[in-house]
Amino acid sequence: MSTKKRESTGFLIKQRAFLKLYLITNIENGRWYGMKLLDELRKEFKPMGFEPQHPEIYRALHELLEDGILKRGKIKKDGSKYQEIAVYYIRDAEKASAYKKLIKYDIDRSYRMIRKALEDNFS
Repeated sequence: MSTKKRESTGFLIKQRAFLKLYLITNIENGRWYGMKLLDELRKEFKPMGFEPQHPEIYRALHELLEDGILKRGKIKKDGSKYQEIAVYYIRDAEKASAYKKLIKYDIDRSYRMIRKALEDNFS
């Protein structure tokens, strides 16, 4: 998905776009390696019945890498002489910010649709 223009289906926000938003924000806040990101998102959303899967997290990370929003590096794992873990950093803060603004539009629209459905069908 390109950061230039996100095509909307006119319905609710797509899962991958939602995950990419949270990945960017978590990386901005210092949670920068894949398994930690997965653990944080699972913990955050489990009470709501959503448990992101490992492949979806990594697909979203790879798309963000391809879009030039993130960069990937490697560091030595604590206590290990040779074992390395992949870490992610914001490569382009402007692109990250622009992507988040695009997704905010979809979230706002999705929120209005869900609120309408609740009001129309359950009030």
